[in-house]
Amino acid sequence: MIGIYREKFNDIPVLVIVEDEKKDKALPVFTYFHGFTSAKEHNLPQAYLLAEKGYRVILPDSLYHGDREEAQLTKRELNFKFWDIVNQNLKDLKDIKEDLDRRNLVKDRRFGVGGTSMGGVTTSAALTMYPWIQTAAVMMGSPKPVDFAKKLIKDVEMTGIELPISKEELNRLYDSLEAGDLSMQMDKLQERPLFFWHGDADPVVPFDHSYDFYNQAIEYYKNPENIRFLREVGRDHKVSRFAIKEMVNWIEIVL
Repeated sequence: MIGIYREKFNDIPVLVIVEDEKKDKALPVFTYFHGFTSAKEHNLPQAYLLAEKGYRVILPDSLYHGDREEAQLTKRELNFKFWDIVNQNLKDLKDIKEDLDRRNLVKDRRFGVGGTSMGGVTTSAALTMYPWIQTAAVMMGSPKPVDFAKKLIKDVEMTGIELPISKEELNRLYDSLEAGDLSMQMDKLQERPLFFWHGDADPVVPFDHSYDFYNQAIEYYKNPENIRFLREVGRDHKVSRFAIKEMVNWIEIVL
């Protein structure tokens, strides 16, 4: 039977999805980050399917989301905290990994990361920082945070809303995002298995960000089968059941 357990890793609220009888055993681990304004519970379908295949799945709540939500924040204020949330996700991932290691719950260093939208942005950035990630799945996320940040700012400017930060602060933001920009650091891939899914009618995260990246990144793989891009024609900014099943099948092969 698959169990769902509420836990905290260094004060990070998470759901752990795992077979009951294997709860305290070392298992391959897959940590999956939700999207912007979502929460950990929304990713239970893929977590359940992975747990059925013998994985321990960790679903964290991001800063200002789910059990970490701060009611006093307006939607507009939350929008401008997007990159703070991504940065905290990256710190949280390290804390989760270290906690699992302390408890000897990761089998043979088999640790993967994935995420939806903002979670996919997090996943791509994590590959620039953590060589212990064995495989990754980016679901309609951008591996180009600098370009994505500029796109988000342009979207805000087109609405006529006054930006709460100066041009100098924006430039500092773009400079800071370069450190986690996977498209600028292809050598960090190290031929690790990498899965992309993106709907080509996505109005939120540009399809071209992930697709163009894939076409460049495949040149860095001696075995091109270690990197896969799944395009879903006509799909908007919502992960389909088809995409979830394909991701799970991929993870089962490579992790």
